[in-house]
Amino acid sequence: MMLTEYRHDLSEMDLAELEQALESMGHARFHGRQLFQWVHKRGITDLGEMTDLGRDLRGSLAAQFRIATPALLRKETSADGTTKLLLRLEDGQLIESVFIPDTPANTFCLSTQVGCAMKCGFCLTGKMGIIRNLTAGEIAGQVRVLVRELHMLQSRFNIVLMGMGEPLHNYDAVMKALRILADEHGLAVNPRRVTLSTVGVLPALERLATEPLMPNLAISLHATTEDMRDQLVPINRKYGLKELLDACRRFPVKRRERITFEYVMLKDVNDTPEDARRLVRLLHGIRGKVNLLPLNEAAGIPFERPSDAAVNRFAKLLSERGLTVSVRKSRGRDIRAACGQLITESSRTSAPGRRLAMAMSGTSA
Repeated sequence: MMLTEYRHDLSEMDLAELEQALESMGHARFHGRQLFQWVHKRGITDLGEMTDLGRDLRGSLAAQFRIATPALLRKETSADGTTKLLLRLEDGQLIESVFIPDTPANTFCLSTQVGCAMKCGFCLTGKMGIIRNLTAGEIAGQVRVLVRELHMLQSRFNIVLMGMGEPLHNYDAVMKALRILADEHGLAVNPRRVTLSTVGVLPALERLATEPLMPNLAISLHATTEDMRDQLVPINRKYGLKELLDACRRFPVKRRERITFEYVMLKDVNDTPEDARRLVRLLHGIRGKVNLLPLNEAAGIPFERPSDAAVNRFAKLLSERGLTVSVRKSRGRDIRAACGQLITESSRTSAPGRRLAMAMSGTSA
């Protein structure tokens, strides 16, 4: 582990940085492209297997660089085919990634932080507190692990940044990871197949609106009044509902695309007909669609899942008033892989919120 302090991580570098690194070592820039392809297209991280690189070059690279990849600790598969991977990072911290088949495409759900600072009231991950941000290499590295473990190197897949963490709270690393994943010399994941979900970190959201590489946008809304959102999504006290929706109206949505508004439904909290009517008014003039998510109940979450009748009534009210609406089917609930259920168990993490969440869910830290 001491060596990692002195050897830079090649998986952290985008193509231009790799080319510059090779050039600074006195080698041709095209070797940087070869390295990038080995790591990010083929998933090979053993320099010894990179056969189109000379032996001397591989030796020089091994002396100065490492290639870090999250280590798979456990893989669980749900009755519905959803697979959850528990991954260990170089410093021992743990994260979770999820594969959701046929939704309708195959989808990878990636984490962007160890824990989360947003403290949303219905989310177990928020009870961990924030441990640290993931690096760009750790975010992209989850895809390498998923592709390898699921034998999907030649398969198309979508990516949702909806795992542990708030993506816009780790803006630079997230965007660099998306550029690495989108590079034509790597996996070439088109940004239109990537969805970034955020509770609304406004300065970063406004910055995202100027990006040349722009993923699809999903806004975690969850409430129709300022007071209720203050309680459910505490960042609303800093960046209010009105300001968030105004930013959405300004956001450059491409033709034939819409902003997705995610709405976790909580019994007798935000699932009333009045909430549905307010939601219609709030989203007026925004090119959007609503994704209703009946709560995935978990020990430590002080809310209940509404009845199917209440969910259907809410959805019908939105649809009748012109909104495009869908109800998300929970996937992976039996292995705690559904939205809001990701929380890792590690003796190395000691955030007070995380210890409380573990105690409430009957597990030990």
